[in-house]
Amino acid sequence: MFLVYAQEGTEEPKRWRYNPRRIMSAERENIERLTGRTWTEFTKDVVQGSSICRRALLFTFQKRDHPGIRFDDIDFAWEELTLEYSKGELKQMRDAAAESAPAEMRAAVLARIDGQIEAAPDDPEEEGKAQPPVAE
Repeated sequence: MFLVYAQEGTEEPKRWRYNPRRIMSAERENIERLTGRTWTEFTKDVVQGSSICRRALLFTFQKRDHPGIRFDDIDFAWEELTLEYSKGELKQMRDAAAESAPAEMRAAVLARIDGQIEAAPDDPEEEGKAQPPVAE
């Protein structure tokens, strides 16, 4: 999964690979302090669209490039910050949907996911082993 920040006025969006299992302990602990959520709650809430969680994640990635940045400096329009799944992650979702989606909706769900797979970026680090985007 990728966190993509397309700040208004910039030509190229900034993209970070987001794997909850690869975030360092000091960063995880800081995120827990900032959001008031456990790491597991945080990872679920990022995917579900929590603004405070996405802000904390953006802050974490921005801080790596700009150590002096403060959490209060992070402000973005909702449309500027998105999560993008990789092809491998979407293929996993498609496999799950093929087995669990209601029969009357299955074809439409699979067609939608197939369209997303076409447009999704490859993630060479997955090497065919995409993991769910939530830490366990």
